[in-house]
Amino acid sequence: MTSVHHDCDVLIIGSGAGGATTAATLAEAGHDVLIVEEGPWIEQGSVSPFSLDQMDKQYRSGGVTVALGIPSIAYTEGRCAGGGTEVNSGLYWRPPEETLERWRSRYSIKDFATDDILSICEEVEASLSVQTVPGEHTEASRILQRGADRLGWRNGEIPRWMTYPEGAGATQGKRQSMTRTYLPRAFEAGARLLCDHRLDKIVRNGPHAVSAELTHDGRPVTIAFRDVIVCGGAIQTPAILQRTGLRHRIGRTLAVHPTVKLSAKFAGEVNTPEDVSVYQVKQFAPNMSFGGSASHPGLVALALTDNWREFGKAVTKWPELAIYYAAITSEGRGIVQAIPGMRDPIVTYRLTKRDRDLLGQGLARLATVMLEADAEEVYPAFKGAPIVRNRADVGAMTSMFAASKASVMTVHLCSTAPMGGDDKRCATDSHGLVHGTDNVFVNDAALLPEAPGVNPQASVMAVAIRNARRYIDQRAG
Repeated sequence: MTSVHHDCDVLIIGSGAGGATTAATLAEAGHDVLIVEEGPWIEQGSVSPFSLDQMDKQYRSGGVTVALGIPSIAYTEGRCAGGGTEVNSGLYWRPPEETLERWRSRYSIKDFATDDILSICEEVEASLSVQTVPGEHTEASRILQRGADRLGWRNGEIPRWMTYPEGAGATQGKRQSMTRTYLPRAFEAGARLLCDHRLDKIVRNGPHAVSAELTHDGRPVTIAFRDVIVCGGAIQTPAILQRTGLRHRIGRTLAVHPTVKLSAKFAGEVNTPEDVSVYQVKQFAPNMSFGGSASHPGLVALALTDNWREFGKAVTKWPELAIYYAAITSEGRGIVQAIPGMRDPIVTYRLTKRDRDLLGQGLARLATVMLEADAEEVYPAFKGAPIVRNRADVGAMTSMFAASKASVMTVHLCSTAPMGGDDKRCATDSHGLVHGTDNVFVNDAALLPEAPGVNPQASVMAVAIRNARRYIDQRAG
């Protein structure tokens, strides 16, 4: 079968928050950029948000991936043009200043002034139309706000990368994902995108990468480049690097925000299948926070399966149910390991005792918020959990909880190729150049040295733009 060949200055692997911003920045500076994306281009609006159809078309493995451990932690990866920005909730958090300062100090990151990163965040916010809901909030948002207010717990609305018609409510927002923002900018500047192209191998000659071998529709594809920037996400990026023979500090420090969930039933209809709560409770931050999760009917059924015998009958009342989560900042770490002959890497994660205890505390506090918000019944997502109807039931639930019985999941993954000046702790230098190479870079969530304690997309985008600008300056010199 005849191979297809492409040439470019810069090959960017992945089109999500890191890859799209990198592509736009470099293309606008005059570099010949080629982006390769393993997944398809799915036009926004062609699938229902948070639906099983979306999971099948835009997530890796239909959204069913897991980090092995006790407990195992389910995680999701976007696999489409735009990556995770096409499927996530769109909530936007700047990286906390104390987090940036800790990373700079602990990992010896050069040229990492907090003011510079936050200035880039301002640019990102303008590009993504980051804003709060101008009109009516969903009932799921009001529930979380009401319960937290009655407890006197700090909470607030989190802005999103959305545009809204004047006066519109939460459900009328249009997601300003990478396919709506940075990818069109990259195309306008001359960048090219190849969808449905899976990277098989990066070919190196010592420290220098020279080409990439891919597959498209069963046909071999080769790409020659000057430099390659890997932006496949915190799971695929280390796997790609390992398959390339690069292993120094790569894939050994996966950091996530583990979450536990519950479903809460109310007297009237509260479920908004196509949206999530834009309120979060930060009373106990940075250790834990509470928010709303996707509550599509299929996901409601899934959330009730841990004790289907007791909870199953509630599924017929799904319009009266909404799902919420308690997330923690984990001390534990995981490993991503590419295995020869396997399409995807093996991922493991170990929660510490402190992590497991925090998950139990978080679930108890979240149940308390739901009761204060007038929930009639609460269904915690762990095996053998009781139905919670009052404060006494919260105590009983807490005594029965064990992290090993819980359905733990995460949507925030990072830190598998951490950047910094300390090569004993870091996989790349302070600007993403992989140790042991002279033209292989990382520029996505894998670079973040630790989980930031908030939604990481703003951190990923700001760091990616910072590094891309450094690349431009270096190549110009």
